[in-house]
Amino acid sequence: MKLKKLILSVAFLMIANFASAFTIKYYNNDSKNHTMEVRSNGSTQKVEFSSSTSGSTSIQTSASEVEIKTECGWVKVKDGAKISIKNGCIKIE
Repeated sequence: MKLKKLILSVAFLMIANFASAFTIKYYNNDSKNHTMEVRSNGSTQKVEFSSSTSGSTSIQTSASEVEIKTECGWVKVKDGAKISIKNGCIKIE
């Protein structure tokens, strides 16, 4: 019985963790990686965008919108957004 509760608890935590992932699809036009500060729900973290490539990145948050600090200032980005990066600045597609 205890093993069953433990397995259910672990499964619940895994599902909750996946559900709280915030995903951004991006294309980085720049020839360098960019590490940018992200604000959400009063906390900050860093996110890295690889150079000269497209990809996606996840941010651990329950928010539906985050703010990303770029070389052009803070930009609000919604969950599931597609962005492009050029000269260190973000443009929402």
